[in-house]
Amino acid sequence: MGTIRELIALPVVRRITVLLIFVLVLYSLRHMLNMMLLLFLVTYIMNSFTSFLTKQIGKLFPVPPNVVTILLYVLIVAGMVLGISKYVPQIVTQIVDLINNLIQFLNSHQEQRFAAPLADALNKIDYQKYVQQALVYITKLGRWLEIVLIVIILSLFYLLQKRKVAAFTRKFKTSKMGWVYDELEYFGRKFVSSFGKVIEVQLIIAVFNTALTVLGLWILGFPYLFALGMLVLVLSLIPVAGVVISFIPIGLIGYQNGGWALVIWTIVMILLIHAFETYLLNPRLMAHKTKIPMFYTFVVLVFAQHFFGIWGLIIGIPVFMFLMDLLEVDPGDEKAD
Repeated sequence: MGTIRELIALPVVRRITVLLIFVLVLYSLRHMLNMMLLLFLVTYIMNSFTSFLTKQIGKLFPVPPNVVTILLYVLIVAGMVLGISKYVPQIVTQIVDLINNLIQFLNSHQEQRFAAPLADALNKIDYQKYVQQALVYITKLGRWLEIVLIVIILSLFYLLQKRKVAAFTRKFKTSKMGWVYDELEYFGRKFVSSFGKVIEVQLIIAVFNTALTVLGLWILGFPYLFALGMLVLVLSLIPVAGVVISFIPIGLIGYQNGGWALVIWTIVMILLIHAFETYLLNPRLMAHKTKIPMFYTFVVLVFAQHFFGIWGLIIGIPVFMFLMDLLEVDPGDEKAD
């Protein structure tokens, strides 16, 4: 018995024990994983955005952070209502038209070398199966709206009372399970500084990439800007692979509307946007500290998608960075030998 107590008293054993218990709790609550991830993302991003706006507005006149928080959430809710009522139907219509247009284009150009494989692949797709899955997701729309509402309310209450919440939580530090609190606090700091920072960088880059891409497509005369904008926004959250995947429909539409000349101009535009992200945006966001080799990126995405589904493509790299941070592995660039 004394040996067990001495073993549990070791810091390494306690840390591993708490981590394993936390993983088991997360696994038991896996049906709530969507809400927990969304709650963390919304709370973390809104907290950073509120702090930034409060600091900038404070240079002109003093403003309480809670006022900025409430105004931000009012704008978000108003934007969601406007988007669902006005823009979502347009986006859905454009996505359906875009898919039908691409299928018709590929079927009518099957004799061409580049279009034939894509057309064959599309013809082999069981559309009925995917339509049924789409109907399932549509039936879950009410559930997702409920999750979004709960996330907005919980994150708002936390940000309005984060000092009180932090003070109340610190009371567990002096409890009989204080060592559990210390370990969870350690993991929490690591999680926020690694996972949270990487997700924040991914979102900011995705927004910039989407805005610049849509602007470039508009200048080049592309149709379906709403649908392509949503496609680029979602795929921009997937490191490396998202750029390649999003270019397939963009390239096909470019070829359909302007031939190879428009495709080449589109490639030039995407390369310029990528250069802007690499040499100007990333250094300012400190994303260079989260760079990992492309091989590791694809391996992580493959395994993350297998275990977490669509979420894995978005959170795979941040989770990997969190694990590297726990192991104290420096992901910074090093000169090759």
